[in-house]
Amino acid sequence: MTPATTLIASHRGGALHWPENSPTAFRNTASLAVDQVEFDIHPTADGAIVVHHDATLDRTTSGTGPVAAHTLSQLKALTLNGTGGEAMLTLPELCTLFAPTALTLRLEIKSGPDRRPYPGLLDAALRVLDAHRLRTRCVITSFMAETAAAATRTPGLAGAIWLVAPEVQDMIGLEGLCAVTARHGITMVGLRETRLDPLNLAILRARGLRVGAWAVNDAAAIARMLALAVDVFTTDLPIVALEQRAALSK
Repeated sequence: MTPATTLIASHRGGALHWPENSPTAFRNTASLAVDQVEFDIHPTADGAIVVHHDATLDRTTSGTGPVAAHTLSQLKALTLNGTGGEAMLTLPELCTLFAPTALTLRLEIKSGPDRRPYPGLLDAALRVLDAHRLRTRCVITSFMAETAAAATRTPGLAGAIWLVAPEVQDMIGLEGLCAVTARHGITMVGLRETRLDPLNLAILRARGLRVGAWAVNDAAAIARMLALAVDVFTTDLPIVALEQRAALSK
C-alpha cells in the first residue's frame, strides 16, 4: 500500500477544476483536504507582488503585455478569463485567505518574459510572508537553480525545491542534476511526472535528495505518482488526487 505521506499540492489552485490562480480557485482549494496550495508570483511596476502564472497577461486575462510592466492598479482593473469578472490577487491577499487554514503555501518564484530572474523578488516575497507570519508554512519553488539555492539557504522556510525542466534534465542528465544540487546545497527537486520512474527516483534518493513531481494532471499520472510514493506532487485535479489517495488508505 502506498504510504499516506505523499503530499498533494493544488496546482494554481486546481487549474482543471477552476480558473487558474483565481480567487475562486483559491477559495475552493482552501476548503479541500490537500496539503499544499501552489501559486506563482510576479512583481508589478510599482513594487507590489501579484499572483499570476505567465510573465505576460495575454493568455489568462483581459490585458496584454508583461505583468511587470503594469502597476498594481492597472492589473486590478483587468479580469481573469473564465471568472465572471474576478481580478488577480496580490500576495498579501492570498496570505490573508490561507492564514486561517492548515495548508502549506507552495510559492513559485517566476522569471520575466526574458526568462531572467526578477531582482529582489524572493526577498520581497519573504517580507510579505513575515508580515503574515507564514514563512514557516511556505515552500519556495523555482525552475532557476540559483533561486532555489537562495531559498534553501533562507532560514525559517518549510522547504525549497528546484523544479527541473525536461530540457534541463535532457541536457545534463541525472548525474548533472545531482552535481547541481550538491554544488548549491539543494536538498529537494521536482521533476515532470513523465520523467520520473522507479530507477530515476531511486538514483535521486540514493543521493540524499527528496523528490517531487509536477504536471500530474490526469488520473493515470496521479495513480503512478502515488504508487511511486514521491514526496509531493502538484496537480490541476486536486479533488481526483484526494479521492485516489483516500482509496489507497482503505
